[in-house]
Amino acid sequence: MDPSYREVERALLGRWPETRLEPSLARIGALCDLLGDPQHGYAVIHLTGTNGKTSTSRMIDALLRVAGLRTGRYTSPHLQSMTERISLDGEPLTSAQFVRAFADVAPYVEVVDRSGPHPMSFFEIATGMAYAAFADAPVDVAVVEVGMGGAWDATNVAHGQVAVVTPVALDHGAYLGDHIESIATEKAGVIKPGAMAVLAQQRPEVVEVLLRRVAEVGATVAREGVEFGVGHRLPGVGGQAVTLRGLVREYDEIFLPLHGAHQAHNAAAAVAAVEAFLGGNELDPDAVREALAAVTSPGRLEVVRRSPAIVLDGAHNPHGAEATAAAVQEAFSFSPLVGVVGVMGDKDAAGLLAAFEPVFAEVVVTQNSTSRALPAEALAELAEDVFGPDRVHVAARLDDALDRATGLAEQASDAFGSGGVLVTGSVVTVGEARSLLGVRD
Repeated sequence: MDPSYREVERALLGRWPETRLEPSLARIGALCDLLGDPQHGYAVIHLTGTNGKTSTSRMIDALLRVAGLRTGRYTSPHLQSMTERISLDGEPLTSAQFVRAFADVAPYVEVVDRSGPHPMSFFEIATGMAYAAFADAPVDVAVVEVGMGGAWDATNVAHGQVAVVTPVALDHGAYLGDHIESIATEKAGVIKPGAMAVLAQQRPEVVEVLLRRVAEVGATVAREGVEFGVGHRLPGVGGQAVTLRGLVREYDEIFLPLHGAHQAHNAAAAVAAVEAFLGGNELDPDAVREALAAVTSPGRLEVVRRSPAIVLDGAHNPHGAEATAAAVQEAFSFSPLVGVVGVMGDKDAAGLLAAFEPVFAEVVVTQNSTSRALPAEALAELAEDVFGPDRVHVAARLDDALDRATGLAEQASDAFGSGGVLVTGSVVTVGEARSLLGVRD
């Protein structure tokens, strides 16, 4: 009998964590070889970058499906269930499907484990599961997000005919380096010979690295702000109205039910990527409107409760926090806004807190349940340096932090508006908050 979902979850969590990067594709390559190289059985759109990958992946997936293609989507990390990582036709695998996917690869994982000095990691196995599940479906195209980096990421055994690079910033410094150029070099590894590289807006030094890679492998490039971009954007209730300039044509009168300028830029990259994938052909404007009007991105400025409003956002580095801070000011009129922040110990917590300082009236620092979490007391010390001690509250348990923050938001609401709570700092923190608040997709 196949193991239960919980048994599979425990088996995967008992492996090397996905944050541990060992620069080799040998193990995942061996697994895929034993599986018959499923990653070569369908077209691939490959995404890397520091922020925006999952939202952009979901938009690309939606656009491909309205074009009549069957899709697979592989993203990480998950919010509440590992099943979220692998989707078919826009829907995550059921628990039973996830168990079957694990059972299909498990015998071959054991062979790979015995053949080398290191056993396979959680992320390597999950990647093999995704590639095999997509081949079994079968899908026409897989939308694949890297776990970390690019060149040495397990997903890079696939050959993406379109490579999307979302904005690159400093993150995962312990694994990818502390210099933006070295991070960009690692991420550039997903750009393969003959591919189309769709580049979101980047810092000049990142652009230089990416264009060098494009030239080295004979790829074609499309750059935001040059070949494609956002033509017009008007924030509104529940999202924003946008005009997107694709590689082939302009798409207007689009309602995007996501908040923030960064999501409009993600949508522009998604449209350009799908146009490139379809051979430079324009998309049906009505289909684009339909796909983007229905897109969701859980845990990304997601409103999950009213009175007081609670908003969840998985920003986990300063670059992401800056985009979230700007978006929350633009989209909401909370008075006051109280932050609930829980971060991982290997992140730039001080930089993230500094990005939120202008928009948080007060902050409740906390921690999620994982061993990687920065202890709440340690985070409080950093927060007091940024906010001053009078604006910082500590609650080690996330449920207590939510209660404290909602109480502060209610007490401090004034005649000009109502208070709100933003839960942020880590996708894990947001996922746990989502569960505590009873939110399910």
